[in-house]
Amino acid sequence: MDNENLSIHRLFPLLALLAASLAAQDWKAATDLPALDMSGLTAVQKSAVLKILREESCACTCGMKVAECRIKDPACSDSRLLASMAAAEMRAGRSPEQVRASLRNSELMKARRASLLGEKVALNTTGAPSTGASRPRITIVEFSDFQCPYCRIAAAKIYDILKMYPNEIRLVFKQFPLDTHSQAELAAQAALAAHAQGKFWPLHDKMFANSKAINKANILTWAKELGLDMTRFAADVESGKYRRQVEQDLNEGRAVGVSGTPTFFINGKQFRAQIEPDLLKPILDEELKNAR
Repeated sequence: MDNENLSIHRLFPLLALLAASLAAQDWKAATDLPALDMSGLTAVQKSAVLKILREESCACTCGMKVAECRIKDPACSDSRLLASMAAAEMRAGRSPEQVRASLRNSELMKARRASLLGEKVALNTTGAPSTGASRPRITIVEFSDFQCPYCRIAAAKIYDILKMYPNEIRLVFKQFPLDTHSQAELAAQAALAAHAQGKFWPLHDKMFANSKAINKANILTWAKELGLDMTRFAADVESGKYRRQVEQDLNEGRAVGVSGTPTFFINGKQFRAQIEPDLLKPILDEELKNAR
């Protein structure tokens, strides 16, 4: 193979990657979606419909936005129905806010939200680290691992949820260190040792921000930076004082169906999806409505 053909041959994988990347981004800029009839809509209304479909979640289990699902999975009946509903609502003179409300309150989305919550189970939250509302109407229990990359992402998103509902939601943290993460057990015990000194959440944030650097030396450094009583903290960590409590959290999690991290329970009902504020909001609003 000559040099020119060799160079072209080497370009194929790069071109394929570029094409895939462009296709993935296409739904954010597409002005037409498969099987979506926007006839009778003004340019402003079409733009509003597309914006809504790019931001609202699909009712299927794909985890995509409606527009994204229409582009990537045009055979999906859920995204097709939601897209058609949005166009019809806009054609009927509804405002963008009303169109969004219609999609979120549709039977399709209600069924999806119901499917995301498991049966209610009893969870022991006494003494566990918690933050948020002092008199909550919703309690979110999180089983988490400080070395889990998905837990690190979820930690930031759950803070956004707490900011949205400062007077209604309380977050409770339960330890669930995985065997596949070599320092997760140590981190869990250290977090509880910090909790005993009222510093759980500062160390929680520090460890998630530096999850790849978790080890005993760094944990001691972070604890010192956070102003803990280091004699007490080091002794608690070294002695394994909180090993039994970590084991209790693990056993409780396994008993209620936790098999990976992060796993969240909303008022005792397991949430079977990734933590996303726009996905959680209608579920939380419904829980608040029921609580009233």
